[in-house]
Amino acid sequence: MRIEIQGLGKRFGRVVALDGVTIELPAGSRTALIGPNGSGKSTLVRAPLGMLVSSGSVRFDGVEAGEDRRALAARIAYVPQIAPRLAAPVRDVVRAVGRLRGEPWAAVAAAAAALDVDLDALGRRPFRALSGGQRQKVLAALALASGAELLLLDEPTSSMDPKSRVAFFGLVEALPPATTVILSSHRLDEIRRLVDRVVVLAEGRVAWHGGAEDYLAAHAEAVVEVQAAGEPAAAWLAARGFARGTAGWWSLSLPVAERAHLIAEIGKRLNGEVRDVMARDVERLQPQWPPQPQEKP
Repeated sequence: MRIEIQGLGKRFGRVVALDGVTIELPAGSRTALIGPNGSGKSTLVRAPLGMLVSSGSVRFDGVEAGEDRRALAARIAYVPQIAPRLAAPVRDVVRAVGRLRGEPWAAVAAAAAALDVDLDALGRRPFRALSGGQRQKVLAALALASGAELLLLDEPTSSMDPKSRVAFFGLVEALPPATTVILSSHRLDEIRRLVDRVVVLAEGRVAWHGGAEDYLAAHAEAVVEVQAAGEPAAAWLAARGFARGTAGWWSLSLPVAERAHLIAEIGKRLNGEVRDVMARDVERLQPQWPPQPQEKP
């Protein structure tokens, strides 16, 4: 599903949540929507769905969002940042949504099982009695099993445990290539693995819009951590710029593009002396503000 957002604006009293946001996302694109708290991410996810009254226009495949919401609703799935505390039993929530979308219980149960949730065992429990992580997993399973052409995911893994987060990544990766995904997140690992483009919001405006690899190259660095034994290894790591930590761990920050070369060099130089190696991405700096002109991706 292709998305065209033109001049989208939303105010909450004196607070400007969205200020003339204009973006275009092609069908099949996977977009990370990132920014600090209060930047307008959740509002930008909810407004196109008609959950909030806003100014500007939103088109899905060339059709105005307000023209036929019933038909559009069948093509879109949404996972909120905080799952609602519904009084109905889990099985009733799943079956109600499943009937609306034509989703069989087995398909939702399979997606939930991948996220370590047993729908049959939890079926009689009130949805609100589940933990925050369980509620989020059930909603994620409903969305991922829906066959929707557009998935709007508002920090869907924020309440999930690490194992379920990895499983969620796998389910999103397994979606058909034509599925359009917008993922609101703070996590660079989600950006790298799941998306091909990034939209950064700051104070309700688009501060950056482009390819995910371009964003990571400009705004992220890698942290490489090494646990090694022996003084020769310690001397080499110190000479290479690593800082000594506790329990034999050494760490070094460097540009993302240099990470692979460094890890290969560690394997070559410290063969037999390395006990463990870890690498992760962290944000290095914020996008330039006010927004700078971006070439169209």
